[in-house]
Amino acid sequence: MAERKATDLIYAVTLDSLRAHLQESGYRVETVASGATNNVFLRSATGGMTFDVRPGNLLAGEGGRYADFSFLALLAIKGGDLPSNLVNNWNNQRRFGRLHVDQGFLMLDMDVSVAGGVGADCLRAQTVIWDQLLQGLIAYLRVELPRLAGTTPTSGEIPAPAVL
Repeated sequence: MAERKATDLIYAVTLDSLRAHLQESGYRVETVASGATNNVFLRSATGGMTFDVRPGNLLAGEGGRYADFSFLALLAIKGGDLPSNLVNNWNNQRRFGRLHVDQGFLMLDMDVSVAGGVGADCLRAQTVIWDQLLQGLIAYLRVELPRLAGTTPTSGEIPAPAVL
């Protein structure tokens, strides 16, 4: 394996570099400005699930350059609360991403740091992990939510989760 130079490492990300990375990975990307605070982030989707890419810690003196970012997917909860064991079981069985409930939303998030420098392959691997986590969440909810409701899907039927 060839040794990489330190100059090949990514030490910071910008919204533009994150957009380019996602597009190179095959995702469509749009820029979103959020509400009165005018926070700007990216929005994309995989397997029909929308997710955001939100910049994290701004580097001092480095306008628009960040040391980290987060992937975030929000799913509205309809029809009551989710039992905590649904969330806890997910978190106990998986690494890298966190599932939690906040203000009527089921949220999956994953932080990615480039502090200290990471290679482009590492950044691509983090995006693959995120995609797999999000796809895994959909499958997990399709199995667990009917179980919670006391129903069993018929053969070949995959119920749509109530939180989607």
